[in-house]
Amino acid sequence: MAVNFGTRRIVVGAHYGLRDWLSQRITAALMAIFTAIVLVQVLTTPGELGYHQWAGIFAAQWMKVLTFVVIVALLYHVWVGMRDIWMDYVKSVSVRLVLQVFSLVWLVGCAGWAIQVLWRL
Repeated sequence: MAVNFGTRRIVVGAHYGLRDWLSQRITAALMAIFTAIVLVQVLTTPGELGYHQWAGIFAAQWMKVLTFVVIVALLYHVWVGMRDIWMDYVKSVSVRLVLQVFSLVWLVGCAGWAIQVLWRL
């Protein structure tokens, strides 16, 4: 007679644990710091804030690089969140795969668009 200890449960979900939790927190902190930097620059810009003043904030190369790093962090933040949502709530493997591929393609497209916008200034 076999004795089974514990319960048999179906384990579902993303199960990336600490790595995803930490990456979400780090990317969120980076975006918050960037927001504070931009806010300080906007508030210290003399005169009325128009296109030329706004473009001037992002004209420096260091600001373009920082903005791009934050955009990549934002895209990774979104990817981790969306992937976990699809893995936790979409039970059909084929539908989940389609949603994940669509999300990934969309985010890569957003990254390309962000590069185009940043280096056009």
